Amino acid sequence: MQQVFDIAILGASGYTGAELVRLIATHPSLRIAALSADRKAGMSMGEVFPHLRHLDLPPLQPIGEVDFSAIDLVFCALPHATSQEVIASLPRSLKIVDLSADFRLRDPEVYARWYGHEHRALDLQAEAVYGLTEFYRDEIRSARLVAGTGCNAATGIYGILPLLRAGVIDPDEIIIDLATGVSGAGRGAKEGMLHSEVSEGYHAYNVAKHRHLAEFDQEFSRVAGRPVTVTFTPHLLPQNRGILATIYLRGEAEAIHAALASAYKAEPFVVVLPLGEAPATRHVRGSNFVHLGVIADRRPGRAMVFSTLDNLAKGSSGQALQNANLMLGLPETAGLMAAPLFP
Repeated sequence: MQQVFDIAILGASGYTGAELVRLIATHPSLRIAALSADRKAGMSMGEVFPHLRHLDLPPLQPIGEVDFSAIDLVFCALPHATSQEVIASLPRSLKIVDLSADFRLRDPEVYARWYGHEHRALDLQAEAVYGLTEFYRDEIRSARLVAGTGCNAATGIYGILPLLRAGVIDPDEIIIDLATGVSGAGRGAKEGMLHSEVSEGYHAYNVAKHRHLAEFDQEFSRVAGRPVTVTFTPHLLPQNRGILATIYLRGEAEAIHAALASAYKAEPFVVVLPLGEAPATRHVRGSNFVHLGVIADRRPGRAMVFSTLDNLAKGSSGQALQNANLMLGLPETAGLMAAPLFP
């Protein structure tokens, strides 16, 4: 019989926690054995998220009451700066996929500079593997702790990293103009996320200081073998899900398209569109897929790369499940091949 692994989701009352439950509900080899929440402890997932009422799930409970002795893997969907101390308290026997920003940056000084406080689990930070599956697959398979990427960071990295590796773009001329849905800000009540504040509008935020810049610096510089500093401006879209990045580059469109097609030809979740075609967020909604497009600029020697994914799926919970599959020796695509929702 096929082995079934018991998993726990910490922070299950947030958007990424609910997305994990939705994805794992039809997974052939994972069973949800524990769900934790703080303020909503004692409630059922169906009460917190009515769209999950049909599932037979354990009740939400405080983390301190979770019995980890029978758990094989933990998804940690807790807020930034909370995960590091919680994960440090968990049994060393557990495999962990963290969806927060706490373990994404390898350099403790860089972490402190961008997040405003010293890291409180330095040994774990040194151990963590960056969770962009397509680029760290071998390391993830043998990892105990995997750090999920930022959703904006993942969107930009998919469109740029293979091009730096192939040497087909100028590393000093990269501009990322990105728009993201409001669910990326989490489920907590925020004045700026009210419907009346977001709908019928479009605005930039965290200009020149967004924390995902640190991930771009880390990953692009590693591949290029020298410092790479990009220009990145995120914008808030008046929609629930989805990210679309328009990336402006110096390079030949044909060579850029060929490099992306070659890099992702065997990847189950990354689709490179025909040259000259741009993707749309609605074509990846609710799925673990990434769509990439390349269009030549009217100026010779310049091109635009378009990258889109669902921030709650491939940008977070879907990516986490993809990594968990690898860590548990399961098929990487298990539970993740559902088609996008359309319309």
